[in-house]
Amino acid sequence: MKEFDYIIVGGGCAGLSLAYELEINEKLKNKTLAIIEPRAEYKKDKTWSFWKVAAHNFDDCVKKNWKNFSINIPKKTNHLECNIYPYQSIDSGLFYKKVNSKLKENNNISFFKDISEISSKNSFVFNSVPSIKKDHRNLWQHFCGVEVETKNDFFDDEIFNLMDFDCDQRESVHFFYTLPYSKTTALIETTWLSKMNDESQKDYDTQIKDYVENHLNLKDYKIIYKEEGAIPLFYPTNEKVRNKINIGTAGGMTRLSTGYTFLNIQEHSRYIRENIENIAHAKKYKISNKYQFLDEIFLRVLEKHPEKMPEIFFKMFKASPKTVIKFLSNKSNFFEDLSIIFRMPKLTFIKALFY
Repeated sequence: MKEFDYIIVGGGCAGLSLAYELEINEKLKNKTLAIIEPRAEYKKDKTWSFWKVAAHNFDDCVKKNWKNFSINIPKKTNHLECNIYPYQSIDSGLFYKKVNSKLKENNNISFFKDISEISSKNSFVFNSVPSIKKDHRNLWQHFCGVEVETKNDFFDDEIFNLMDFDCDQRESVHFFYTLPYSKTTALIETTWLSKMNDESQKDYDTQIKDYVENHLNLKDYKIIYKEEGAIPLFYPTNEKVRNKINIGTAGGMTRLSTGYTFLNIQEHSRYIRENIENIAHAKKYKISNKYQFLDEIFLRVLEKHPEKMPEIFFKMFKASPKTVIKFLSNKSNFFEDLSIIFRMPKLTFIKALFY
């Protein structure tokens, strides 16, 4: 069986981002890499969106940038602007095409459907497949989004709606999210923060149809794309293994309070590339302990008091947009953290320390 210097398990966002980072920085000139990915073909299957608080390799895969956004609860809407950190949406189809075209140029890089096809005994492994045990107590961010197209101009493509809580909550946390790519196309997503125990929350098609037709008052449209997914709002269980590093969600790169992962993946990939010559002894890269602690408290409140979350999110965005964005993107300083914390219902969050 053929041996490789490096193996990446999982050729999704995290695996391909790392492979691309290594390739464009010529770290695979004299090294071999195997990417283990079972899918038969790469096609658009996800949309990755985030505030651009740091540089990344995929500006040419960005479908749209926005500098204006809104968040609303019943009878209240907050319009916000942030020119410093635009919100970006990446088309996974463009991402896959760009990365795979580049990787094909290097004969040292090979794709396999299963790790059993190669020898991994002497390889350094980067694993992006999380080990998730089903547990009814775990919180998830689960969602379904459709891209709709209209015949006539309908959307204001200069502003996106980050969270619309003016919808049925069903004793959980539920909001809609609208990204207008143009005046005639938009991604509209129903998103839940819940334990996924309630199957009734998964009537996504009905939720979206009702929202589009009765809330947005859009009657004449067609669905041209659909995506569905679930992001764990807890850290996967991964044992420490010699010559192996977990990346992506498996490596703790998902910010638990938000589900944001894409930019964390890019920064982790950069860190690995910078330390690749001594990667077996490199210090573990992780999201700051500060955010892990704050997210844990936040999720305790979400679990115990889902009915309070729309108002809590709304109040959070009463702070400076720049401050909130930095906080949600792991870039805030101590004083910015305080400005967010002071907007939270103090007694509720203090009690959460002792749950």
